[in-house]
Amino acid sequence: MKMERQNKSNFMGRLANSDVGKFLRQAFTKEKERRTFDSDEYNDEGPEPEYGGKDHREIYTKDGTVNRFNKPAIKGKSGGWKAAALVLVNQGLATLGFFGMGVNLVLFLTRVLEQSNASAANDVSKWTGTVYIFSLVGAFLSDSYWGRYRTCSVFQVIFTVGLVLLSLTSYLFLIKPAGCGSVTLSCEKASTLELIVFYMSIYLIALGYGGYQPNIATFGADQFDEMDEVEGASKVAFFSWFYLAMNLGQLFSNSIISFFENNGNWVLGFWMSAGSAALALIIFLIGTPYYRHFRAGGNPIPRVAQVFVAAFKKWNVRAPSDGEKLYELQDKASAISGSRKITHSAEFRFLDKAATETEEDVISGQRNNPWRLCTVTQVEEVKCILRMLPIWLCTIIYSVVFTQMASLFVEQGAAMQNDVGGFHVPPASMSIFDILSVAAWILLYRRAIVPFVYKITNNPKGLSELQRMGGGLILGMLGMISAGVVEQYRLKFVSEPRGKSSMSIFWQTPQYFFIGASEVFMYVGQLEFFNGQAPDGLKSFGSALCMTSMSFGNYVSSLLVSIVMDITKRENQPGWIPGNLNRGHMDRFYYLLAALTAVDFVAYVMCARWYRCIVLSKDTEEGEELVERI
Repeated sequence: MKMERQNKSNFMGRLANSDVGKFLRQAFTKEKERRTFDSDEYNDEGPEPEYGGKDHREIYTKDGTVNRFNKPAIKGKSGGWKAAALVLVNQGLATLGFFGMGVNLVLFLTRVLEQSNASAANDVSKWTGTVYIFSLVGAFLSDSYWGRYRTCSVFQVIFTVGLVLLSLTSYLFLIKPAGCGSVTLSCEKASTLELIVFYMSIYLIALGYGGYQPNIATFGADQFDEMDEVEGASKVAFFSWFYLAMNLGQLFSNSIISFFENNGNWVLGFWMSAGSAALALIIFLIGTPYYRHFRAGGNPIPRVAQVFVAAFKKWNVRAPSDGEKLYELQDKASAISGSRKITHSAEFRFLDKAATETEEDVISGQRNNPWRLCTVTQVEEVKCILRMLPIWLCTIIYSVVFTQMASLFVEQGAAMQNDVGGFHVPPASMSIFDILSVAAWILLYRRAIVPFVYKITNNPKGLSELQRMGGGLILGMLGMISAGVVEQYRLKFVSEPRGKSSMSIFWQTPQYFFIGASEVFMYVGQLEFFNGQAPDGLKSFGSALCMTSMSFGNYVSSLLVSIVMDITKRENQPGWIPGNLNRGHMDRFYYLLAALTAVDFVAYVMCARWYRCIVLSKDTEEGEELVERI
């Protein structure tokens, strides 16, 4: 035993003196130093770390994000793709839950509640528009008071409760007899109280999903430090993968859940949607320790009002042409909590009066009164909003085009031959081709188009956001032309006045393909554009602009359908979109949308050429300049 210990001791001594032993000692020493540094410099519950140290720039994020304890975020311990992956999974599951009930809502209204095609399409458009209007509520609470994490959590709870209530309402009241709402079996007429509970449930879903959606996109982007070269590139890519995750969620809902609902299993489909929403909430909460956060910037409404009031008070004051002479805080911090400074821009010069310091401001001690004197950053925040509004307005017509996929495309497919080899293809499930198109175009754009365009333009993003949005308008217009051609031929193959056309539903594939391609260019471009061009204190508002574009698109679509029906419906003519599509001319409505999109594209090009991007000041906390190129 003694000899064994001696041999072991000699072996360990030789090992310690060998090259391997020296390497291991150096590795353990470095690891000990690293752990000591981390524990000394940062503690989740300890004092706030000092800035300006030698290693500070290597550890902490440079964009001002914090962890859940409101301490500066450490790159290795928070954010990045680990946190963003949870956001992507959450988005996919939440989208599955939302579209699991939303994609067939128009059929639920016609088959279960026995509404007409035009009424159902209008109700769906109004409901979808309300979803996106609620995005402004979520964005306001997020940017002003709650922050994005809390806002996402609260509205996801509301969303889940709404889906559970819808499932219970359908099971207890609406689906009578069991299995009704299919192609062959009609449901009993619902009472007024039952209808009230039904509409309350779907508008709870609208509130929950609408308030959550703009914040989750921005929250996911918050996990990447845009002032870091590597993470900045990941942030740009995140929006593409975010939209892909959303479409993969739709893929399951539009195929599996849609199949159950189309065959009368509405309750099962709604419960699957509720379960998916609940799972999405759980996964989101699991990532709590890993998320990065931006501090809420306070209510932006007074800040915007202060700029206009201060400018109006100084309507007779001449603002200096040199932006350096306008009022701004001298220290590195911005006057707006959680925001970086923005450099002066030449547009909307009248608003510069609000940041023009006069002798009266100095003598009367009004320099700290924002209703009299605003900082350049506060003025530029308002200018950013005003510059984005024309671009936003030009995206509304595209949203009118996009919303047809959830209403008229479904009604068109229901009037076509959708039995293939004994298998019934639900009309709403044709949107699978839209999703496949989105997935294919995202991969094609990231892997082929971006590298190719980069060689020509030297822009690492490939096409700029504005260029992609313009391309989306053109592709959307082609989608409407394709739908119009299909409708023309569908009518030619109708043999019975109230029967289905013998034309296969798969002839709708090209129009779904064009709409899917247009989404990749338009909506991904919108997410990047509005998120990148919005000031730090209004990031969620920027994402909400994208959603409110969809909202107004749905309302305009509903209004347009009503106007078209009022004009085209006469004594002996049922109008373009009647209950019996075989007697109408829906193709003319599609061509009308294509013409409106062409006019909108011309207006969009003019607005895009005029637009100037936001430029953050060099006087940031890290002393760096960040210019968002579009």
